[in-house]
Amino acid sequence: MPPKFKRHLNDDDVTGSVKSERRNLLEDDSDEEEDFFLRGPSGPRFGPRNDKIKHVQNQVDEVIDVMQENITKVIERGERLDELQDKSESLSDNATAFSNRSKQLRRQMWWRGCKIKAIMALVAVILLLVIIIDPVELTNVRIE
Repeated sequence: MPPKFKRHLNDDDVTGSVKSERRNLLEDDSDEEEDFFLRGPSGPRFGPRNDKIKHVQNQVDEVIDVMQENITKVIERGERLDELQDKSESLSDNATAFSNRSKQLRRQMWWRGCKIKAIMALVAVILLLVIIIDPVELTNVRIE
């Protein structure tokens, strides 16, 4: 038959079990690594090495700070590159539109030049006709 468990534990039962559990974990037959993780580093044994550990930890912290700054800079650079790419695409689109409009304007100006030349040629032909046809002959026409 399984053992019966208490439904309600008082504070002494709980703290007593924690103390006995800790005592069992910290018995003399445990490894040094387990003691280190359960108790933490002891003062005299890690004293001179503690300075080295702090020094190495400070170097690691500095490297972490530098890497975080580098990552931030890379992210900002990526954002600036995206902005530059958007601007270059916009400039490319504007250049294409400008080129198309300039070709269209060139054609319009060419046709306008052709029209002006045609009008001037027509005026010149009319003037030549007026000069060639004798004005005297026109005046001698009899009116009946």
